[in-house]
Amino acid sequence: MDGNGRWAKENKMPRISGHRKGVRTVQKITKACGELGIKILTLYTFSSENWHRPEREVKALMALFVESLKREIEKLMENNVKFTIIGNLSLLPDEVIAELLEGIKVTNENTGLNLNLAFSYGSQQEIVMAMQEIGEKIKTGILNTKEVDEKLISNHLYTKNLPNPDLLIRTGGEYRISNFLLWQLAYSELYFTDKYWPDFSKSDLIKAIEEYQFRERRFGRISSQFKEKSV
Repeated sequence: MDGNGRWAKENKMPRISGHRKGVRTVQKITKACGELGIKILTLYTFSSENWHRPEREVKALMALFVESLKREIEKLMENNVKFTIIGNLSLLPDEVIAELLEGIKVTNENTGLNLNLAFSYGSQQEIVMAMQEIGEKIKTGILNTKEVDEKLISNHLYTKNLPNPDLLIRTGGEYRISNFLLWQLAYSELYFTDKYWPDFSKSDLIKAIEEYQFRERRFGRISSQFKEKSV
């Protein structure tokens, strides 16, 4: 969800105003995903690198997050949305952790859209953590090296209970992944748009999905293999 700060600058507003506008976009896109029948929406909310931003901005973002979650939890319940989170929660302030855990607990039985926030998240750090856990199990004899494969690694990531994404959408005109779901995006389709996140709309989401639908996902195979399989 890139471009909040640049949107604010272009509109001659403080950066936090861009983040507030970005929250309203989250509300719209979450609602749209529910209406479109999308099962899982993962939003890159706050990266592990974002901790290096000015302290004042980080504090403002944490306060905005708590405020937004408290306000939105009732709507999540009304819309049958399940709330989950991936990331290193140990780095978060206690108040933020408390609100996150409460949101997860309250919405746990919901069966509609899974709104999954990547918060205090970094994919390289996630993979390092997984390797450390696997290495410790090998060291203690729980695992041997021959058991280490793609499935085992996936089961040690934050996303172990989630399928890999079909589509990645990045707003803001940047053409990079920025330490987001590096393992999980191996065969995802990538879609980039110049629109800043605060300006991203339901019609923009639909445009991205429509383009995705015209792409051929071969997963290393060739087209004829899929055609033969469908006959």
